[in-house]
Amino acid sequence: MGSKSRQLHIFFFPLMAHGHLIPTMDMAKLFAERGVKATIATIVTTRNVPLFSKTHGINIDIQIIKFPAIEAGLPEGCENIDLVTSLEMAHKFIKAAKMLQQLLEQPLQEYQPSCLVADMFFPWATDVAAKFGIPRLVFEGTSLFSMAAAHAIGQYEPHKKVSYDFETFVIPNFPGKIKLTRKQLPETIQLEDR
Repeated sequence: MGSKSRQLHIFFFPLMAHGHLIPTMDMAKLFAERGVKATIATIVTTRNVPLFSKTHGINIDIQIIKFPAIEAGLPEGCENIDLVTSLEMAHKFIKAAKMLQQLLEQPLQEYQPSCLVADMFFPWATDVAAKFGIPRLVFEGTSLFSMAAAHAIGQYEPHKKVSYDFETFVIPNFPGKIKLTRKQLPETIQLEDR
């Protein structure tokens, strides 16, 4: 009697922010296109639905998890970090994100994936993966490239040398001629300049 090998199954758990959802969706597509079973556990909101409609024709399972916004003191529907508008809301969003630990365990129990790829903002996912005896890979949306660019911008402040928000500037001492505008910079830098 031969043993059947189980299909490799990667389970993705992204942070609810476009800068994390989009690359997670891209990773899941790459795996699915190569015959690997891919499941994305996420909070699907009206802001996120267009992202998931792009999976049409690609075999990716979407496992919906209810975001505990109200339980954490957030307004109903505040299920994407893009909707956080104050420091108080940010603290409540983090509280709600911590509450996702138990909610993630349910689909992991059901699906029994081979691996969990969880966002870096869910450090507790390592314990969850260990509980189910599967490896946990960390998805870190911030790359070394973007960190190096942020350092160059912080050091040389080229954004302060342009006249208006949509005028382009080149990132100094950086390979190639990468152009940005002040509006493309993180909001924290934009607010410092005002």
